[in-house]
Amino acid sequence: MDIWLLNHFSTVALAGLLVGGAVFLGLAGCLLVRRYVPRLRDGEYNEMAGVVLGMYAAIYGIILAFVIVAEWEGLDAAEANVAAEATQSAEVLRDSAAFPPAQQQRISAAMGAYVHAVVDEQWPQMRKGTPDPNLTNPQTVRLYRVLQDYEPATEAEKTYYTQAVTTLGEVAGARRTRLEDSQQSLPILLSVLVYGGALVMLPLTWLYGIKSRTAQMMFVTSVAVLIGVSLLLCLTLDHPFSGSLAVSPDPFKEGVLARYWP
Repeated sequence: MDIWLLNHFSTVALAGLLVGGAVFLGLAGCLLVRRYVPRLRDGEYNEMAGVVLGMYAAIYGIILAFVIVAEWEGLDAAEANVAAEATQSAEVLRDSAAFPPAQQQRISAAMGAYVHAVVDEQWPQMRKGTPDPNLTNPQTVRLYRVLQDYEPATEAEKTYYTQAVTTLGEVAGARRTRLEDSQQSLPILLSVLVYGGALVMLPLTWLYGIKSRTAQMMFVTSVAVLIGVSLLLCLTLDHPFSGSLAVSPDPFKEGVLARYWP
């Protein structure tokens, strides 16, 4: 459900949905409590409510901070890994420049097939959170076979051949990491704590009574906005390859690899 929301709504729309929903829920509950529970409106239980609200806000804030930082680091790591995979793919092409023209063409054709399979076929699946490793398996095997079938003759060719084989192994490792990153999401327990905690946090603000209705509504609104923005961050950062902040395949279209994208 969260991936569907990320892929079908812009960040602005999601902000309106989450922040607006939190504010609406907060204000509606606040007005109902003020109307039907006048003791709370008069602040009769403010001492107890203040302690509970402060303690819960501290715990919930720590959980949100931990989740947001972890997700941000995950997004950065996914971007770095994609850039590394593209760079390593380009390095294989550069190393092949030491080989005879016929072998260069075979390596270039195999790498072009791999790059297009990654961007055109595998990336849309990763965006949906359901990547299929088999989409790039044939192209990866083809790259290995092209190198395995070649016997370097000169010392220079042997040096670059060894380097190309090593780099291709790094490409395969980065590919596996990329596929794992595309299925990354919050553990169920943390999701319950983050989204369930928001449903508990808002009602707690209703217990803190303020005689001025305007002042209390401003207090509840500020807390609701903060909660809504935090939930928006958790949602948009949770899946590195989905939504408006998704990791881009552009590194596979730049530098040496740009030859495959006329």
